[in-house]
Amino acid sequence: MTEAAAPLSLLVIDDELQIRRLLRVTLEAGHYKVREAETGRLGLQEVAHQAPDGIILDLGLPDLDGTEVIRRLREWSKAPILVLSVRAGEDDKIAALDAGADDYLTKPFSGRELLARVRAILRRNPPGASEPAVVCFGGIEVDQATRLVRRHGAEVHLTGKEYALLKLLLQHRGKVVTHRQILRELWGPGAEEQTHYLRVHMAHLRQKLEPDAPTPRHLRTEPGIGYRLVEG
Repeated sequence: MTEAAAPLSLLVIDDELQIRRLLRVTLEAGHYKVREAETGRLGLQEVAHQAPDGIILDLGLPDLDGTEVIRRLREWSKAPILVLSVRAGEDDKIAALDAGADDYLTKPFSGRELLARVRAILRRNPPGASEPAVVCFGGIEVDQATRLVRRHGAEVHLTGKEYALLKLLLQHRGKVVTHRQILRELWGPGAEEQTHYLRVHMAHLRQKLEPDAPTPRHLRTEPGIGYRLVEG
């Protein structure tokens, strides 16, 4: 006799208690394991620590707009996201989908349609595709859920651009990322020739993270091409 597969897990991020209760009853009836978070930041932490198979997200959260939660999740997580919101406007739907949501359902909703949408996004996005929320190399620890960076346990303050540069190199770690690609991603298409921006920010990042900035172990230069993050 074969052993039954463990139920897939879903995280509900919604600040309304009654909605969370309704979703729990509906989803558990569909044989899903359900966890809850009432704010965007708590939701990000839950995704980082529990790695749910799917996420059901409200946009009207008390601390972060749901679209911002999606953007932050998509920096490191590929877990499928179903937006469940009272916002029915086309602009809201487009913004959420462009940020990385997989589907959008407006409130009020039927339980049958909700379960069908959940099944659909889980089929398109098999579990286990996300990378770890916390990435370590050398003495550096990068928590992508909270955007905290630590060096040998001590928090390191990075500017927004420094963190974005580090995150981009982490996404492509072990591979060369060209100057033009980095400038386009961080400053936009019009900045592709402004390599001095990049040199300055890389120098600051090395000063904060490398044990010996002039001879970096991890944030390596590929002369004339770009940069590479080496973990070892």
